[in-house]
Amino acid sequence: MKTAIVDDDPIVCQSLATILAATGAAEVLWTANNGTDAVERYRSGPHHRPDVLLLDIQMPGVSGLDTARRILAFDHAARILFLTTFSDRAYIDEAIAIGARGYLIKQDVSAVAPALQAVMAGQVVLGAEVLGKLTAERPHRHDGDVPSDPFPNLSDRERDIAALVAQGLDNRDIASRLCLSEGTVRNRISGILDKLGMTNRTQLAIAWLKSER
Repeated sequence: MKTAIVDDDPIVCQSLATILAATGAAEVLWTANNGTDAVERYRSGPHHRPDVLLLDIQMPGVSGLDTARRILAFDHAARILFLTTFSDRAYIDEAIAIGARGYLIKQDVSAVAPALQAVMAGQVVLGAEVLGKLTAERPHRHDGDVPSDPFPNLSDRERDIAALVAQGLDNRDIASRLCLSEGTVRNRISGILDKLGMTNRTQLAIAWLKSER
């Protein structure tokens, strides 16, 4: 697996690069300390495009969120994993809306390598603190209350697909699990997103996970 690291602190970049290389978790193609350099490197050629991009949120000049937007506009298939000290709900929501594949808080460096592998495998990665922020505002039910259906417009088959998306399965795995073609799964997911007014499968996965808590 190949990765790149974007953080305004050179020490963070160097430390992560050293750890990932020493453990054999990933090959670090390059590091950058600001969004402008990151976008230029990513666009400079296929050999500079990592499998997963580690990206900080707050950086001088072009922010991590704007960097992600520019990279995803250039390459819709880019896998971006935010790694930051900021757990603000607004940042998390915006990262998910953009289409990031994950959001981690800089607490446990040992969690970075498994997160990269999970994103590479098609999963959505959220730290425990991040998931807690996303679900904290959900109102608690009183005993005897019947929970409302958060997805009233989805068919049973669409629910099956949404649940598997939330588990981190890619289209091929979902197709195999449900005995469908990849094209059918792709079209069904597009239809689900349209029904729910969402733009990417990360938003779908988060919404499904929140509905189950």
